[in-house]
Amino acid sequence: MSVSERKFGILQTGETVKIFHLENKSGAYAEVTDFGAILVKVCVPDKDGTLTDVVLGYDDLASYEVNGCFFGSTIGRNGNRIGGAKFSVNGKEVVLAQNENDNNLHSGPDGFEKKLWKVAEISDDKNSVIFNRISPDGENGFPGEFDVSVKYEFTEDNELRIHYQGICDEPTVANMTNHSYFNLNGEGSGTAMDQYLTIHAKYYTPVADSHSIPTGVYGEVAGTPMDFRTAKKIGQDIEAEFDQLKFTGGYDHNYVTDNYAKGNRRLIATAYSDKTGIAMDVTSDCPCVQFYAANFVENEHGKNGHTYNKRDAFCLETQVEPNAVNVEDFHSPILNAGEQYDSVTAYHFYIRK
Repeated sequence: MSVSERKFGILQTGETVKIFHLENKSGAYAEVTDFGAILVKVCVPDKDGTLTDVVLGYDDLASYEVNGCFFGSTIGRNGNRIGGAKFSVNGKEVVLAQNENDNNLHSGPDGFEKKLWKVAEISDDKNSVIFNRISPDGENGFPGEFDVSVKYEFTEDNELRIHYQGICDEPTVANMTNHSYFNLNGEGSGTAMDQYLTIHAKYYTPVADSHSIPTGVYGEVAGTPMDFRTAKKIGQDIEAEFDQLKFTGGYDHNYVTDNYAKGNRRLIATAYSDKTGIAMDVTSDCPCVQFYAANFVENEHGKNGHTYNKRDAFCLETQVEPNAVNVEDFHSPILNAGEQYDSVTAYHFYIRK
């Protein structure tokens, strides 16, 4: 295993950005950059042994500086939506920017994915890199100084592990995720709707309307197009006459995954392409996962001269429920002062025989 680095480009601020190449003994590799702690590539063998890049992204830094789709992004401090772009903690109201309808989405408009991170550690033995930054008190409205790190590790059996850690000097929100778009036929190969997906969840959080804020109650997936407890093609029911799918233009919903217990990392989802033979298991210690079928990607100029469009990929973003900070019955994203934030999500790629 080895970690190498190279220059990726120069930001508009004049700062130099690097890419870190994490390669295992088989030749499979992942690439990440210190700008945004973004996942740029995951290249794993298909059933014929051909290395296939299974995540969407860009070839150039300038595109990541814009990155309206959040390709590969580390999202923080809070993934997904906060309704009304405000919440209360310890009786104090916190007001955030409204960057999607009346909501705050992914902590933006200037979230962790737009920051240059410090390279805190590189390990050839673990085939890993750790990025760190200090998010100052009041950054994007969030209280407290948040010392946060993201570790990317690529193992010998083609598992990409993402480990988030952090500590804050005031109560704040800590609900981080990665926003990679996967296509197991390879990035730029067209639609991902023929790929199979399983999500181990009996419940999801229905949204109230097209603004995508949950109603605050759990809905059963049984008997609805939201049911992925048994593997089915992503596109099988995506056009069904079902209000939830109409609200969001297809799947863009939070699933409450089975067997959650604090600190318990378990299998929450599996995706599979019968064309390439590539399968992906998602394990996480998070209670939930947002399944998004790239409904709003349009004419996005990506890697290798490819153009990405609607439903050319899917996201599985581990998290607590959207707007959980404002819903008492949801899993709380509040991190108390001095408390350690610690969460691991992993994507394991292999060939299904």
